[in-house]
Formats: sequence, C-alpha cells, structure tokens
Amino acid sequence: MRQAVMVKPGKIELHTVPEPVPGDDEVLLRIQRIGVCGSDIHVWYGKHPFTSYPIVQGHEYSGRVEAVGKHVKKVKPGMRATARPQLVCGSCGPCRRGDYHVCQNLKVEGFQANGCAQDLFVVPEDRLIPFPDTMSWEQGALIEPASVGAHSTGRASDLKGKNVVVTGAGTIGNMVAQFVKARGAAKVLITDVSDFRIDIARACGIENAVNVLNEPFADAVGRLFGSDGFQAGFEAAGVPATITDLIQYIEKGSEIIILGVYEENPTINMGFVGEHELKLIGSLMYKQEDYEEAVKFISSGKIITDPLVTKHFPLESYMEAYHFIEEQGDRTMKVMIDF
Repeated sequence: MRQAVMVKPGKIELHTVPEPVPGDDEVLLRIQRIGVCGSDIHVWYGKHPFTSYPIVQGHEYSGRVEAVGKHVKKVKPGMRATARPQLVCGSCGPCRRGDYHVCQNLKVEGFQANGCAQDLFVVPEDRLIPFPDTMSWEQGALIEPASVGAHSTGRASDLKGKNVVVTGAGTIGNMVAQFVKARGAAKVLITDVSDFRIDIARACGIENAVNVLNEPFADAVGRLFGSDGFQAGFEAAGVPATITDLIQYIEKGSEIIILGVYEENPTINMGFVGEHELKLIGSLMYKQEDYEEAVKFISSGKIITDPLVTKHFPLESYMEAYHFIEEQGDRTMKVMIDF
C-alpha cells in the first residue's frame, strides 16, 4: 500500500509498505480523506517542538471500515468512521481520573507516533467513532477539529443567553463559534485579521464577524453588545494582542478559554485578572464524548462545514498541498488530501 512519509521538514516521500492487519480488538480503515491542520504546518516547517522525523502525518481523517477483529462490536465492514489520534498511558493521574486527553505521557498520531497518511490504517475499537452515511467524507475528516470546538465550549460554564467573543477565525475558531451558537449564546462575535476567514465565518452562519484591522476590537464589542458587554471569551488566534483584548474588555467575573497555540508567549496583567476575578481556562484537544457530540452536531446541520474546505489534492500530491497553503497564506482554510 501507499504511505506518505515526511522524511524531513519540507520533504514528503511516497513509499510502498505492507498492508497492516487488525488485531482482535482493532479495526482496519481504508482512508478516504485527510485534513491538513495548522499543527501539521508546524511539522512541515520543522517548528513543531515535539515531533521528530521521519513521521507519517494525518490525524484528521475519515475512512471506510475494511475489516474488524473478532472482538469488535461497534462497527462492521462498509461503515464510515474516524478515530481519536491520542495514545495515552492509562496509568498517570489524569488518566486515572478520566482526563486521558491531558495524559502525562500523551502521544498524538501524526506527531509523536505515525498517523494515517496511508491507504489502510489500524485503530483500536475504543478510539473509533463511527459516523452515518449521510455525512460526507469531508465532514468525517472535519469531526476532529469540530471536536475541539465541542470540548472547549464544554469547558466553559453554561453559555446559554451569554454574549461571547471568539478571537481567531481559522478552522478551530470557526468551529468554536459555531458550537457557541449551538449551545444557545445570545450573541456571538468572531474576530480575525483576514477578510477571507471573516467571509468564511459568515458563510458558516456566524453573522457578527469582524476584521479588527478595519474595526478595532473595542469598537466592535461596543457596537454589538453595548452596555451588556460579553461574559465569555475564547482565544483561538494564538496572538498576544488577542488575549490582551479579551482580558481588558470582558465583563468582570467572566471566563476566558484558551485554545490558541502561541509562538510568542504573551505578557498578561495578572493583577488585572485578579482584581476582575477573571477565570483563565485552558483547553486541549478532546475526549471520546466530544467526538460523538461533533458527529451529532454535524449530521444534524447545526455545524456547517462545506465553506471550510478550500481545495483537494490527491495523496501523490501531498507536497503540493503544503506549497499551496504556503502560497495562499490567509486565503485558505482546510485543505483535504484525497485517496
């Protein structure tokens, strides 16, 4: 079978390797789509701090069940499925209390372990998430980033009736904002510095989308929320200025959930945070129930995905996909690798 291997930063080779065989509790998936995400780009540039080479990428994906082990009961051949990419130890403190997504020894497929960029991929049944035939292969590959939105919005207190700001309108910020809406927020504002991403946000039903290069953050907040202000913030941009804006303008006693990956560590006025009794809450990845909720919300139409897919490339053109992302810059959202 074909396997795409990133042998070093900026170079992917297509190898021919033996087909894997599932064990008794495992499922063999024939991969259909892989989504390229921002973390993959860091690996491409050699800037991911926890990835070594060679590595097989791919952690956002959809596949058809090809075969199942004799103990597998969740799926049958022919069904559609994806799986969580987390490899956990099961014995550390977080794992023992059920927080395996922040395992002390966490490894993620595509980064610290080989991912799914190959024709056939084996996953254990306990990490598998089936999805209905009514969902497309593209939607199946977007379950992973949608799960980030499901998990992060679940980290906040009840969002129903609250005004909410999401900073960063990339794929993750977009998914977060959509989940905020689906959880019953009163008004949702999403901000970015890219008109392209702002337009995609609006196409996904997030009407209040603002380019802060054209309308400053404080002005947009005042115009939309008035004296009511906003009571929850989600930082998905990974830029020091955005976390600073959220802290400065959010209502006292409110929550800010942080998802962004920062190349530059922000300086935060912790005295201000203390005096305003703000809660800064971290959010990492997802759990099994977040994947299941993502499937439910996507299949029901509460989460819109079609505008997020910018372009498709075949597996043989994996490197071209990265070059396209480099060339397009902020005019691309989700690039798909097709099998």
